[in-house]
Amino acid sequence: MLSPDRSAMNLVVNGKPRQYDGPPSLAALLTALEVDRRRVAVARNGEVLRREEYARVELRDGDTLEIVHMVGGGAHLGAPHLERT
Repeated sequence: MLSPDRSAMNLVVNGKPRQYDGPPSLAALLTALEVDRRRVAVARNGEVLRREEYARVELRDGDTLEIVHMVGGGAHLGAPHLERT
C-alpha cells in the first residue's frame, strides 16, 4: 500500500508494524484490508471507536489499531466471541 511519490505512514495494526500511503482514513484502511465494518470493533490508541465514527477518523503516523471481528459458534453456548482480524 506504499507508493514512492507519497509519504509513508507507520501504523501498528493488531501488533504488527505496517506502512501505508499517508494519510489514510480508517474507512479506507478497513476497505483495503477487506474488513466488513458491520462485524468488527476497532480501537485506536487504546480508545474503542464507535462504528459511526469510522468514516470520519483520519489516521496519523504512529497510530496503534486493534481490529477484532465477531465469530459465532463454538463451545460458548452459541454466544459470539471476538477474534483479531
